[in-house]
Amino acid sequence: MKALVEGPITGGTRGRPFAASTLDFEKLGYEEEEYLLSGTAAGFHDLDDSFSRRDGLWTVEPAAQSEYCTRLLVYRPKDPKAFNGTVVLLWNNVTAGYDLFGADSLELFENGSALACLTIQKAGIEGLPPLKQGLAQWDPDRYGTLSIASDDYSYDIFTQAARTLGPNRDTPIDPVGGLHVKHVIAQGASQSASRLATYINAIQPIEKVLDGFILSIYFGQGAPIEVFDAVVNINTSGDKISDNLLLGRNVIRDDLGIPIFIVNSELEAIACYNVRQPDTKTFRYWESAGTSHTSRQGREKRRQLFERDQIVGRLIEPCVNEIPMGLLYEAVFHHMQQWVAQDIEPPIQPKIKFSGNPPEIVRDDHGIAVGGIRLPQVDVPVATNSAVPLAADLIALLGGSCFAFDAEKIKSLYGDRATFIAQFEAAAENAVRNGVLRPRDVPELVAEAELNWPG
Repeated sequence: MKALVEGPITGGTRGRPFAASTLDFEKLGYEEEEYLLSGTAAGFHDLDDSFSRRDGLWTVEPAAQSEYCTRLLVYRPKDPKAFNGTVVLLWNNVTAGYDLFGADSLELFENGSALACLTIQKAGIEGLPPLKQGLAQWDPDRYGTLSIASDDYSYDIFTQAARTLGPNRDTPIDPVGGLHVKHVIAQGASQSASRLATYINAIQPIEKVLDGFILSIYFGQGAPIEVFDAVVNINTSGDKISDNLLLGRNVIRDDLGIPIFIVNSELEAIACYNVRQPDTKTFRYWESAGTSHTSRQGREKRRQLFERDQIVGRLIEPCVNEIPMGLLYEAVFHHMQQWVAQDIEPPIQPKIKFSGNPPEIVRDDHGIAVGGIRLPQVDVPVATNSAVPLAADLIALLGGSCFAFDAEKIKSLYGDRATFIAQFEAAAENAVRNGVLRPRDVPELVAEAELNWPG
């Protein structure tokens, strides 16, 4: 089925899109436009209980249909010559009851990709109780006509959006402004990654409309294909969600012939341990030592977005992990573009070391995970950063922990500030050579490290 495109839309009470980029995209040579997508989407039904299978070779058949109307926020280069041919289509995460997505990637903007952020689930429009902070509440004048009856239709809506952006698009209103698109890459994080896992295993073999997938902080299990009227609400579910969160259940099918990239923190590495897959010509799996699902820096950046958009977010808890995953995502975007455009495979990275039964992460004398991707905060530490939570609730589980070394320990490790900074910068440059950091990000990391020296 085909989506109807309307727009670009403007106006509303707020006069701007929800969760828009905080970057100066005009200075970067980009333009921002928002569109409405509408049409009829199909749901799907699992055939022969295939979703219970670990191998990911899932089969579905079309089920009920429903009309929908949603929004697509697009960033594209103003100069067609600056476009690299790739559109990154984001499956907006709605776990918190409103759209979360990464429209602040310098790698995407400076590398010439177009970025399309799709509201694709019911909670993104209607919000979640008790706060109800979805699009329809945030700006009813701009978004009041939006409607998605059930998340069951999200997979087909995603397919229709990908076709609307892709090389063979045929619509009077073009969301990418006539750019010569060669590839459409899907990206999703956390809950959205689980939905993309289901899309890969069950829908991509049928539709064949995406050219690659990036799953970030993925817990190793695909989302259900049918939920009917149910909407997951972490505000009211207590620990019921986290009970099975660290139990990976399925692998990603390996017969599609397109690049698939998973990049995980230490926390999701625990969940994915029993469904780890070997790296192949079309599959990469990265896991980063010392990180967790969220970080202090990530939550601080989100808090700034909350303040601008007047959203009630969570407080930043003390001792939350302080090694952000965001810079790893930048490296992944870089490698994915080379992978789809030039068939240059990303570097294979070491995995975090586990031992015991049940398996647990092996840690060094500082309490830091052994193995895995080594960001400079891990190799030249001033704190024990890990995915070890401070409490049993879900939010604490996602935040991990950070315990700073005392001044005496830091000075015993490095002697003086100049030696520490030199070692840290060398570790950052080594991460660049290993392909897990982009050169532009080294000065930011070094500047942050300078603040960590005692006094």
